[in-house]
Amino acid sequence: MKSRADHRRQFETIDEDHFDSIFDVNGKGLPFTIRKALPLLRNGASIILNASIVGTKELFSNTVYAATKAAIRSFARTWPTDLKARRIRVNTISPGSTGTEGLHELIGSSEAAQMRLKSVDSVVPMGRMGQADEIAKAVTFLASDDSSYITGIELFVDGGFAQV
Repeated sequence: MKSRADHRRQFETIDEDHFDSIFDVNGKGLPFTIRKALPLLRNGASIILNASIVGTKELFSNTVYAATKAAIRSFARTWPTDLKARRIRVNTISPGSTGTEGLHELIGSSEAAQMRLKSVDSVVPMGRMGQADEIAKAVTFLASDDSSYITGIELFVDGGFAQV
């Protein structure tokens, strides 16, 4: 099984297999999954795509992954026009570093890993990582009728990291 860090490669080491594996999931898998789900969605539904701050603010060794996340952003900007007749809204959520079990598994528990986590906190304008429930609340808002006049946006839930 591939590790969660397999998407990270320096530009000079990107090969066709790496490129295809990342684009197959984010660039190809996403639109075809949504296409299959469309018959199940009611008119006026809300689709929320998961992108990343990496699609806007490049981080080291994320060239291909960042391009796929930018593609997801583009889907949210174009699909609302295609789905206009059904009044289906499409938006993107772009989380920043979030203190999840997956992140802690990826980084590890060594002293160096703990230092890396602290360095993340130091570059986020709010001085900390986000929590999963903060991301969930933003998604819930985009799914709710409270956002009924919002479509085609990218909502950053990143403590200001990508914008400041």
